[in-house]
Amino acid sequence: MVPERIAAADRLAVLCGPTAVGKTAVAVALAERMGAEIVAADSRSVYRGADVGTAKPTPDERRRVRHHLLDVADPDEAFTLADYQRLARQALADIRARARLPLLVGGTGLYIRAVVDDLALPPVSPDPALRAALEAEERSHGPGHLHARLAGLDPGAAARIHPHNLRRVIRAMEVVLRTGRPISAQQNQGIGSVVGTVTMVGLTMERAHLYRRIDARVEAQLASGLAEETRRLLHQGIPLTAPIMQALGYKEMAGWLTGAYDAVEAVRRLKRNTRRYAKRQLTWFRRDARIRWVDATDLTQGSAIDRVHAIMNSMLFRQVEA
Repeated sequence: MVPERIAAADRLAVLCGPTAVGKTAVAVALAERMGAEIVAADSRSVYRGADVGTAKPTPDERRRVRHHLLDVADPDEAFTLADYQRLARQALADIRARARLPLLVGGTGLYIRAVVDDLALPPVSPDPALRAALEAEERSHGPGHLHARLAGLDPGAAARIHPHNLRRVIRAMEVVLRTGRPISAQQNQGIGSVVGTVTMVGLTMERAHLYRRIDARVEAQLASGLAEETRRLLHQGIPLTAPIMQALGYKEMAGWLTGAYDAVEAVRRLKRNTRRYAKRQLTWFRRDARIRWVDATDLTQGSAIDRVHAIMNSMLFRQVEA
């Protein structure tokens, strides 16, 4: 158990890093050692019925450690950053009320930042008509059009959002068009009322080794029924434009299942796109000087757990005694 004087304080531990680096297994073991509960920071695992493609913790892992913010939205639901932040704040308060340590775990950098920096998010609810118009504009002018337009309206947001991440591009456009103010400026205003002191550790790996793990994970997901899970979502009437169907795994499988390309091409695209996503994740996290990095390339899982645990324990004690 985490010492009472740490658990009683407003502490927050964060474990971040790219997809397939091994965060889940390390986080579960850490939580058991430190008397923590896990708050997921993943933009895909919030959706119900999307389990294989999001690599959610296994039933056994969820029995061992209490997890928060998994399966909190329907697959056709528009789940915003503000929704995530609101639920994360509630989870932190709930965990601390029981004298436990919140452990924020994931690879969605903006979700982590929304919690860690307590961002003041623009109160702009989704506008389906505007979003549909923007999607039509992108289709009419071609890929990258909206991102280029966003660069003129909100250079800060355009610099942080990948041109292929159409959902986030449209959200940034939606905010600036409806409020007249860039989303990047509005997100930079932290409230700073509920976070407390933060300890951040990142897992990383030599790139070729990480890419091999990504390829192995894709093969494992396919063997576990990723295509069948995608087919089930499509049969439920989840549109291809829904956020979950634009997510890694589901987008590529849906392209195959709807006849855009064959199964071999779907797998090739999924592996390629996942590698690209991991690279973007690392670029995002590397910009945050608060993160202490653990290179797990040559470490066993147990050694990686020990290394992260030692860093977090040291920093928590140091912060409490300061």
